[in-house]
Amino acid sequence: MTLNSGRMSFHFLSIFKSDSARRSMSFVPIVIEQTGRGERAYDIYSRLLKERIICVMGPIYDEMASHVVAQLLFLQSESSKKPVHMYINSPGGSVTAGLGIYDTMQYIRPTISTWCIGQACSMASLLLAAGSPGFRHCLPNARIMVHQPSGQASGQATDIMIHAEEIIKIKRQVNDLYVKHTKQPISSIENFMERDKFLSPEEAKQFGLIDHVLEHPPNLTVPDERKIEEQMRL
Repeated sequence: MTLNSGRMSFHFLSIFKSDSARRSMSFVPIVIEQTGRGERAYDIYSRLLKERIICVMGPIYDEMASHVVAQLLFLQSESSKKPVHMYINSPGGSVTAGLGIYDTMQYIRPTISTWCIGQACSMASLLLAAGSPGFRHCLPNARIMVHQPSGQASGQATDIMIHAEEIIKIKRQVNDLYVKHTKQPISSIENFMERDKFLSPEEAKQFGLIDHVLEHPPNLTVPDERKIEEQMRL
C-alpha cells in the first residue's frame, strides 16, 4: 500500500510486486458474442462486467482503483439487488487508492462476493475481507498476506515528524478495519500486522478474513460415484 504526499510515500505492498503486471495488462483478450444483429466483440473484462464480475488484478494504484470504483457504481445503478462478484489477485498497493475501493464497496447496496485467486496481499487482503459477511471466498492454493504500512520521508525535520504521525494514524485506521471484518480483538490484529504474515486459505478462514475455501463455484456439484454408475446403466 502506498500513500504519496509531497516528499513522503507510505507503502503497504507485498514482496510480489512486479512491473510485468502492468505491462501484461496491455494485452486484453477479445471474445465474440453472437447476437440477433450479428457478432459483437467485447474485451474480456467488459464481457465479465455484464455478468457483474469485477477483476482486481495487479498492483492497486489510482488508475486501477478508479476503474474498479466506476464499475462498482455502474453495477449498483444497474441493480441494487443483484450481487457483485469481485475476483482479487493482487500484491497490494496504494493506501488511498485501496481505501477508495474499500469505501465504495461499503457504500453501495448490492451484496459483494469477494474471491481470492493467486494472492491477496496487504491492501488486497483488506478488500478480500471487506466482502459481505458469508460471501468471502478463497481458492485452495491462493495465499493471503497482511502487514502494517511502511514509508519513507525526506525534507525538513518538522515535516518528517508530521508524516510519521500520519502513518501511525493510518496504521491504527487500517487495524480498526481489520477488527471490524475479522471480529478479532485489536491486540490480535496488532500482533498479526506487526510483520509480514502469510496465511493459507484455511488459516485465513480461521482468522476471519474469509468465510469459505472453495475448489468449485458454490452452485456446481461434483457427481459422486453412484450417480456416475446410474448414468452408465441408462
